[in-house]
Amino acid sequence: MATELKGSLASIQRREGRKTRRRLIRNNLDTYALLLPGLVFLFLFKYTPMYGVIIAFQDFNIFDGISGSSWVGLEHFKKLMQSDEFMQVFGNTLIISMYKIVMLFPLPILLALLLNEVGRLWFKKTVQTLVYLPHFLSWVIISGLFINILSPSAGIVNEVIQSLGGQPVSFLLDNDYFRGVLVFTAGWKEVGWNAVIFIAAIAGIEQDQYEAASIDGAGRIQKMISITLPGIAQTIILMLILRIGSLLDAGTEQILTMYNPVVYQTGDVIGTYVYRMGLGKMDYSFSTAVGLFNSVIGFLLILSGNFLSRKFMKRSIW
Repeated sequence: MATELKGSLASIQRREGRKTRRRLIRNNLDTYALLLPGLVFLFLFKYTPMYGVIIAFQDFNIFDGISGSSWVGLEHFKKLMQSDEFMQVFGNTLIISMYKIVMLFPLPILLALLLNEVGRLWFKKTVQTLVYLPHFLSWVIISGLFINILSPSAGIVNEVIQSLGGQPVSFLLDNDYFRGVLVFTAGWKEVGWNAVIFIAAIAGIEQDQYEAASIDGAGRIQKMISITLPGIAQTIILMLILRIGSLLDAGTEQILTMYNPVVYQTGDVIGTYVYRMGLGKMDYSFSTAVGLFNSVIGFLLILSGNFLSRKFMKRSIW
């Protein structure tokens, strides 16, 4: 009898839940209509191309197409795992990405905190504009700029080095310096723009907290540590999880415009490797397998970062 009663209650709750959902949809049809263009965009440009992943399991021939190419199973993934060249590329990707996370991730947070303390509005806006501008330049322009600045024959950096008694340094042709150039140029381009998110998060903190802290005699540093940082902690965690998820994206466009065969040993990453194998050698199946491997690892990294954040920080994306 009790089991039947529980079953009836559960059935009633399910029916009520369906009615509530239908009523909610009817009452918000205009809002759902606004979602349609975005959903169509995602379907056409994000999900439909995923059909091409099939190539990773085929001996793809461009003339036969996907339907006419023979299946090889996991052969390309075995080749990938046994390739010394790929292992080097994989290591380069991890090292460059970790450099960028460790050295560059804290900088937008620090910049946002410092700008928040600036009292003069005109000065604050001027600094914001100057640090945002590099984001809107393409990597082609930035690469050309730094190639000239770092030129061993006529670059201003090497002119300074020589004026101090040193020898010219080929920054973009030396494996010891190339990763440092990548990190520096990525920071110069993106730190200001990434700070926008944290500035917006700071703007959402209630001002009453700062007023109460001032009454208690707290200084600027104390307010920053006790109010501002905890207030944007969730945003910091969200951005860190997303950055960890893109750990295997070390900046393909940046590296493609700056590197050369001399620095493949330290500068070749998964994205550039896929480009060279797919378009350079026309090995579409193997390059697709590398790209699929990259995507799966990135997805697992996002899941892991979110899980660890929820477990230890009690905050997560979902």
